[in-house]
Amino acid sequence: MSSRRTITILGGGFSGSMLLVQLARLPGGPYPVDVHLVEPRAVPGPGLAYSARRKEYLLNVRAPFLSAFPQEPNHFIDWLRTSNNPACTGGFCSRQTYGKYLQQLTENVLAWPAENGMRFFCHHQKAVAATLTEAGDVATVRLADGHEIPSQQVVLALGNFPPAPDLKLSAAVRAHAGYHSNPWGPQALQNIAPHHSVLLIGSGLTAVDVLLGLAADGHHGPVTVVSRSGRWPSVHGPLGLAYPSFYAPELAGLTTVAEVVRVVRRHVRAATAQGQDWRPVVDSLRPDLGRIWQSWPAQEQARFLRHVASIWSVVRHRSPPQNAAAVQQMLDAGIVRMKLGKVATIEASGSDLRVAVSRGGQRQEQLVQHVISCTGPLLDYSRIPDPLVSGLRTAGHLVPDALHLGVTTDEHGALCNAQGQVSSVFYTLGPSRRPAYFESTAVPELRTQAAALAQHLRPCLAAG
Repeated sequence: MSSRRTITILGGGFSGSMLLVQLARLPGGPYPVDVHLVEPRAVPGPGLAYSARRKEYLLNVRAPFLSAFPQEPNHFIDWLRTSNNPACTGGFCSRQTYGKYLQQLTENVLAWPAENGMRFFCHHQKAVAATLTEAGDVATVRLADGHEIPSQQVVLALGNFPPAPDLKLSAAVRAHAGYHSNPWGPQALQNIAPHHSVLLIGSGLTAVDVLLGLAADGHHGPVTVVSRSGRWPSVHGPLGLAYPSFYAPELAGLTTVAEVVRVVRRHVRAATAQGQDWRPVVDSLRPDLGRIWQSWPAQEQARFLRHVASIWSVVRHRSPPQNAAAVQQMLDAGIVRMKLGKVATIEASGSDLRVAVSRGGQRQEQLVQHVISCTGPLLDYSRIPDPLVSGLRTAGHLVPDALHLGVTTDEHGALCNAQGQVSSVFYTLGPSRRPAYFESTAVPELRTQAAALAQHLRPCLAAG
């Protein structure tokens, strides 16, 4: 029987791949450890977010902030200089370029054993189950082809699940050629002809990318964007502006949303009065967002989600200036129009789809050829139908949080089971950890999680 330990990482997108890379970089050793990366896509590293084969899909974070390593801030910039990739316009690179960076980092680790003694393996399969032994110290991961991997640690790095609007859709709509539930899918939007009418649900960054993709394909048909708020993402300001942190003297210990909002607004007003931009005020909060979120009791977190989260998303997650300008041109030309309201129903009507939009007690119906869900990823783990997630949920190993943001964990990302016990086998990182941080989707947060989890696992790895 092998004395080597096994860590299995389920998901080879950014979070899973960066954990793999961080494990390979752990100092010391030798670590008698085999690390298995389970990723059904042909190329590990980019995941869904950075696999887009379209140059018009830009990252919404500038290149200087995208290093894969928290302690090496220039790593991505240096890679760009030496990799002969296209220059990043205004500091904003394409998702495709960043995907190549992540692919190279991951493939370098998979190519040979690490200096610390770890060996790495990649399975281009989908994990369909993970079952705990009776002793509770090993989980058997079963892949779609029937292969099984007994593992001392299993890390769920499942990334984002496709958007799922809060609608009851018929089987006819879900199967309709004009309904696009996942705009990031490999064949997404390819059957939309230039003259077809299109309706987007949502007006966030995903909607902006879809509009740019349609424009690049020569689309000129009418596009309706349905949004409850009617807001587009804010635009990035100039690079290099900064605002001093005011967390410690003014925000630490505040336990209500109203108190925090009041302080932030005061600083925005003060900055504006001095001729400064408001964006650095918001950006100064970034290192402390998790602590602000954790200081609120559950009812305050729920209040934030009801009343502030949509506005926060607009000011916090911004669009590159060139993207915002392109969307404005479409609006000015009348190709795109905004409709305030909520999509209430979608029904199949032959080759078309009939969409009812409600607002203020009024309903309007519209017949379109395509509906694209741009509502953002499905976060509620009680609704995710994936067989791996469903099996862990049914067995009580994975518990969705009360606010439907992700998974219940301890401070290290270890799953808490239905009895509230912290697992020594199952871990997670990435968007699933939104209950702990709220912000758990961008590179700066996820790379930190990957480094921290690798360090947390380190003590148990040397023993084999």
